[in-house]
Amino acid sequence: MGSEAVQLEVDGHSVRLSHPDKVWFPERGFTKLDVAQYFLAVQGGVTRALRRRPTTLQRFPDGVDGEFFYQKRAPKNKPDWLETARISFPSGRHADEICPDSPAAVLWAVNLGCLTFHPWPVRAPDTEHPDELRIDLDPQPGTDFRDAVAAAQTLREILDEYGLRGWPKTSGGRGLHVFIPIEPVEPFVEVRRAAIALAREIERRMPERVTTAWWKEERGERIFVDYNQTARDRTIAGAYSVRGKPHAPVSAPLRWDELDDADPRDFDLLTMQDRYAALGDVHADIDDHAYRLDPLLELAARDASEHGLEDLPYPPDHPKMPGEPRRVQPSRARRDPEKPSGSGD
Repeated sequence: MGSEAVQLEVDGHSVRLSHPDKVWFPERGFTKLDVAQYFLAVQGGVTRALRRRPTTLQRFPDGVDGEFFYQKRAPKNKPDWLETARISFPSGRHADEICPDSPAAVLWAVNLGCLTFHPWPVRAPDTEHPDELRIDLDPQPGTDFRDAVAAAQTLREILDEYGLRGWPKTSGGRGLHVFIPIEPVEPFVEVRRAAIALAREIERRMPERVTTAWWKEERGERIFVDYNQTARDRTIAGAYSVRGKPHAPVSAPLRWDELDDADPRDFDLLTMQDRYAALGDVHADIDDHAYRLDPLLELAARDASEHGLEDLPYPPDHPKMPGEPRRVQPSRARRDPEKPSGSGD
């Protein structure tokens, strides 16, 4: 296998790609160069999804059969032309993350072994106010992509009722993501509150098929609306990202009228290039819109005043938040009812 580096010329930059013949997807035979060429083929779409967004890189330096890790901080030896943005973690610490604004920046990350880009729902320079409300429809055991589609169609009806619009995409696995562009005026806490209200409304309309239960023991065979993907420092795989699975699936932007017939396995490193050549970026117009969250925040307020529905647990690695319920599994809470409510497990 040849290992001589190649130089890829793009955007006026020369990006070095080491070991281009290295096989990253043994089942399909796709190489590092194949991945780079894929991202060049969809460059307009992937850079649209990442523009000015601080991004965590999911790196697979030895391909999908090897170990992977997440890189949050921009390396000190990055090129001068690579943009960064400062983000704040829940702990209060800060980091400068790369913003892959250009095809050259995407290829630079690919050279480091990056397959999946995890952009924050914010855009520099304002990294404190999300400009996307992201809904993650996560199939639980016993459910599949078709169940996620049914939940997404109900979500679409709700959004329409509230004067909102979402853009759906496959996760690259069995789930679905729906991104709603919003005005960057609300902090993370309020965006998460809107996501919880939306999730609860889907659950009300599909109680046998959808759940907001944070604890897996309570979810059953239903689609989990993972509201915590809107918490600070939680990210979702970006559009056109390649997922680290043997068949090289990608997170594929879709039109609503395609959803019922879509099969996530149809979108991979090869087929997505043909689709993009034929249709372009079907989410290209998402940045032409920005909705206010007021209708959903009003729904959250009604849930609290009329139904007594308050906050839901944060992820286990997140600091305890004001008003958050006990962060302990219900089965453990029943065994240990005297445990103080302020402690988190």
